[in-house]
Amino acid sequence: MEYKEIGKTGIKVPPIVFGTSALGNLYEALSDDTKLSIVSEAFAHMPKPVVFDSAGKYGAGLALEMLGKCLHKLNISPEDVIISNKLGWIRTPLTTPEPTFEQGVWMDLKNDAVQNISYDGIITCWEQGNELLGGTYKPQLVSVHDPDEYLNTATFDEERRILFSHILDAYKALSDLKAQGKVKAVGIGAKNWKVIQQVSEHIDLDWVMFANSMTIMNHPADLLEFMGKLHKKGVSIINSAVFHAGFLTGGSFFDYKLIKPDTEENKAKFRWRDDFNVICKKFDIKPATACVQFGMTAPGVVSISLNTSAPKRVKDNVASVVAEIPKGFWAEMIQKGLISKDYPYLGI
Repeated sequence: MEYKEIGKTGIKVPPIVFGTSALGNLYEALSDDTKLSIVSEAFAHMPKPVVFDSAGKYGAGLALEMLGKCLHKLNISPEDVIISNKLGWIRTPLTTPEPTFEQGVWMDLKNDAVQNISYDGIITCWEQGNELLGGTYKPQLVSVHDPDEYLNTATFDEERRILFSHILDAYKALSDLKAQGKVKAVGIGAKNWKVIQQVSEHIDLDWVMFANSMTIMNHPADLLEFMGKLHKKGVSIINSAVFHAGFLTGGSFFDYKLIKPDTEENKAKFRWRDDFNVICKKFDIKPATACVQFGMTAPGVVSISLNTSAPKRVKDNVASVVAEIPKGFWAEMIQKGLISKDYPYLGI
């Protein structure tokens, strides 16, 4: 299993990064024992160091809190784990029946979270994240999380420019943390890749994380062009949400929103999934494996971030990043119009 360097930071990561949103009760509230088993399985099936990606947004800090507790219970040495903490959301008291962010997605939370993107805000998020992790474990990879959502709150152009200046200030904070040796790599995570593109024009990034963007179902040419430019600049790419938040593997959520075949657009998504499943069955390939392997094909992708709520799936996720897909499968996916005929990275 090949470990690849993040930018020019000296940090090397394996082809799989373990997402931690399930530790924050994404879609369902897992027991503490189940969460401990998920983390334990990651160490059982991976060489060290094992990499986890978390965020203050995940369960309003619950994911960070549980990750720290699980690592402590398993007596994991800090040298044997690499943690990515996407910063920008801070835990706050819960004063409403359910959290105010991404309603209907996070279950049984005791706290709320709000965005806090500025120089001081990011430092506060970083400090709170370290506290939630328990003090022993500290993130080596940091980023501004969901700057696209932050910009989406603007109601007019001048307000958007002001909010974007806050994002640049947040990156000044991350750059200072890196210069002080407190973190090792600075990146960005967002669902809207064009915001990543905009930020990259102003900030020297070590890595980026795309979510719901470069998938077997959706791989626009302009995104691929941007990924190529990042690769040439030495910026590493972690691909995330390659299942469109579980939809491509049979889930009921598409990009973290409950979906039903009640519009023409949604019906097309369900048809795509049905046709995809037929081809996977023909070639005896798990849909998840096909999604993962496609997500790794573009230049610059060093790792796939995968999340699971089932401990027994961890082994399968690890297997998916080292699996081989026959060229005939890709050829049929292209023939059926499920993959763009212009996609250049499948070797066929």
